[in-house]
Amino acid sequence: MMKYILFVFALALTIGAKAQDAALQHTPKGALYQIFTHAPGDKVKEGDIITFQYIQKTDKDSVLYSTYVSGRPGQARIQPSQNLADLMEVFPLLAVNDSVLVKVPTDSLFKGHEESRPPFFPKGSFLKFFIKIQKAQSMDAFMAEIKQAEMDGANKYIADHKLTLQTTASGLKYAITKQGTGIKPQNGDTVLVNYAGRGLDDKVFDSSIEAVAKQAGLQQPGRTYEPLVVYVGLAGTEHSVITGWNEGLLLLNEGSKATFVIPSNLAYGAQGSGEIKPFSTLVFDLELVKVKPAKKTPAATKAPAKKTPGKTTGLKKKVTTKKN
Repeated sequence: MMKYILFVFALALTIGAKAQDAALQHTPKGALYQIFTHAPGDKVKEGDIITFQYIQKTDKDSVLYSTYVSGRPGQARIQPSQNLADLMEVFPLLAVNDSVLVKVPTDSLFKGHEESRPPFFPKGSFLKFFIKIQKAQSMDAFMAEIKQAEMDGANKYIADHKLTLQTTASGLKYAITKQGTGIKPQNGDTVLVNYAGRGLDDKVFDSSIEAVAKQAGLQQPGRTYEPLVVYVGLAGTEHSVITGWNEGLLLLNEGSKATFVIPSNLAYGAQGSGEIKPFSTLVFDLELVKVKPAKKTPAATKAPAKKTPGKTTGLKKKVTTKKN
């Protein structure tokens, strides 16, 4: 009897799955989808930046990822589909507040690199996405919102920490907390800098000072804790630094201590770096320990006369005549 009940239950699931699959529509490249809602308003279009919640599952409904759990919605720029089948085929069919199920064939995802296929995605299987569109914006509107959020976060940090800062024309904010008496560096000089860098959450992500690194719980095996060597104003070299540092260091005398609040456009921008997320304002407490002026090249000597084809230049060859 129990076997019969289990058989009937399994059969019901199979019929339910087939009924669901029968309701799915096909994209031209082979993805399957079912739109659960049809919200009013314009459909998202190529070039839009969309923000969406999603749950990612296997064919057997094992959850692989959920933005509801992570607390970080997905974002994507709508562009023409590149793969045999992908979400970009379905997004232009949706409006803000629409919900959809999309089944992407894994044979499309792993085409050309089968060695990367995990065992829970056998051939013929699907990767399932349950998606809800939250927002659609033009690139200009998206960038304006990002910049405003970054500015608001920086202003809140400054207010919460009661910082009194000066602002340069580029947007670098700084305060000299201890005035040094040494020389100021110039572009091309080498300087030694001790520093601690943190985000607006006050989490230290890097430091040249051992006590600060240990207090922050940084794991930096093999790190030698000593002042950082920086070539001021020389981009693309081993010891070059972000734009905010290049500008800020030129404001300091040797021996000075300062706080820099550096907007992302003077730091790591839209790309971020390691733990530093894109569009992150960074805060640095630093000390300009030493300035080593660049060696000055001697003044150029007068250039030699330009040779003219067919004529001799320079010293004449001495000609001797034989006396009789």
